Amino acid sequence: MTSTELHDVTGWLSRVKQGPQPSTIAEVREYARLAAARARATSGSVAAASETDHVIAGPGGELKIRVLRPATIGPKTATVVYLHGGGWAVGDIDTYLGHARRLSSYIGAVVVSVDYRLAPEHRFPAAFEDAAAATDWAFANKADLGGAEGAFLVAGDGVGGQLAASVAIARRDAATPLDAQLLLYPATDVAGLYDDASVNSHYMSRRTVRATTGLTLQGMVNFASYYVDAPSSADWRVSPMRCANLAGVAPAVIHTATLDVLRTEGNFYGDALRAAGVLVINREFPTFNHSHFGAEGVPAVRESAAAQAADDLAEILG
Repeated sequence: MTSTELHDVTGWLSRVKQGPQPSTIAEVREYARLAAARARATSGSVAAASETDHVIAGPGGELKIRVLRPATIGPKTATVVYLHGGGWAVGDIDTYLGHARRLSSYIGAVVVSVDYRLAPEHRFPAAFEDAAAATDWAFANKADLGGAEGAFLVAGDGVGGQLAASVAIARRDAATPLDAQLLLYPATDVAGLYDDASVNSHYMSRRTVRATTGLTLQGMVNFASYYVDAPSSADWRVSPMRCANLAGVAPAVIHTATLDVLRTEGNFYGDALRAAGVLVINREFPTFNHSHFGAEGVPAVRESAAAQAADDLAEILG
């Protein structure tokens, strides 16, 4: 990132903090929707060639998905199941449309964006079950989606990265492993609901990242409490870091950001995967913050992040 871009990030964060901050779930959801709309308005020509909505059978009833296809599709076109962030409680396939479009455009992939159930209306393990079901559906329909011989992977940002990591473990356990997983600034250890001092002491960024850079530790406390109760918070379906055995899960690209409260657990998850013999590309961006993949006020940041993700996936897939 250039010094000009870093200045833009600083200015953007300052402007965001000046306005009134949402306090209820409804306000947070509306805030996210408006921010995403502003970000899409500055996305230029980054868009999929076609976007179609579908409804598939999910564990809790009808499950909405959106399929984004690039302009050119061949038998080796990759298929990506994308799971959005938002603290398990915020966002949908419209709010995170820009993220899905960048994945499709930069990777040249068919992207299946999943509108999983949100907390607090639907608590753990609803989001994980929807993510796993959508991934199973996408794999079964790969030939119809576009690339029958292409790589099959999951991707997610924030808690979507957590969902993607947990789905990768489930696919390993079902003997239907993925070709790769893309985890963007993921949550990986929810044990203690981000409110347990003994757990937090292991993750430096939970103690040192300032509130002025976006997502806060208290924000994660709130989000985690909406989604999961304390006894279940160490379950690998919400805390992949707590999985007893990570051997054999899909190769991983993990991107973290120095100015992100989730930085340390994302990096440590990369270390845990490597220790289990998994191929990992772990990249930390020193001047980025949480949610940089969709940075509303700094188009150059989100575009460079998408380009780097595509390059790292190409390397890890060979």
